[in-house]
Amino acid sequence: MLNGARVLVTRPAHQAENLSRLIAERGGSVIRFPTLAIAAIDDPRTIKNTLAHLDRFQWLVFISTNAVTMHSYYMDGGKINQFKSAQIAAIGQATAQALAQAGLPVDLVPASGYNSEALLAMPQMQQIGGQSCLIVRGVGGREELASTLRSRGANVEYLDVYKRIIPDIDRSHLFLLFAQDKLDVITITSGEALQNLLIMLDKDYHQSLFAVPLVVISDRIRQIAAGIGFKRIAVTNSPSDMAILETVIMCVSGVIEWPN
Repeated sequence: MLNGARVLVTRPAHQAENLSRLIAERGGSVIRFPTLAIAAIDDPRTIKNTLAHLDRFQWLVFISTNAVTMHSYYMDGGKINQFKSAQIAAIGQATAQALAQAGLPVDLVPASGYNSEALLAMPQMQQIGGQSCLIVRGVGGREELASTLRSRGANVEYLDVYKRIIPDIDRSHLFLLFAQDKLDVITITSGEALQNLLIMLDKDYHQSLFAVPLVVISDRIRQIAAGIGFKRIAVTNSPSDMAILETVIMCVSGVIEWPN
């Protein structure tokens, strides 16, 4: 189906396995090139203190699967202490699944959509004045969720439980692919991953990079990519690995008509 098409997978190494397997099963050649790595916070004292006093919050909002899995790094025994007052919200289905696997009951997850806007549109997030919300996330995430909740009268705090860094990996094989014009599709799942890709590549390769079909998981990332200079951008209908695969197949098979 993919007939040996070379697909660049930029997800963090610990999150790339399933997508890479799906691409390989459909006959694609996977080039793993993580442009993000997830690392622990240098000083965990604030995290441990916050997690020990969760009863002062009415809502815990987990912003990603990494926010779910990384919090356990700071807890004795890897479990959040039991709390009674807080409800748990997940930004999307993948985060909700990670919470369920961690034994944390999910009270709210958007039926469709997988971003701050989808969560903010839920009825439970409308009349939230006077309630305290803790947003569990990585350092430097988007501000849309907190700013909107505050505008609705909520008290919002952040709990940063991980940081994103640029991986220190060998890049020579990717330089060779660009030099030989042998890269068929690039997959990107966050704006930061896209920005890091440019940082990790010499500027001499940027024009070649912009010419490769790019598969992204949201219109927001599409806008970032277009502003940077990418010419051929396809947006998936969801952030799932299967949706990414389907869009990659569309790019390779010629279903998508690109602008000249």
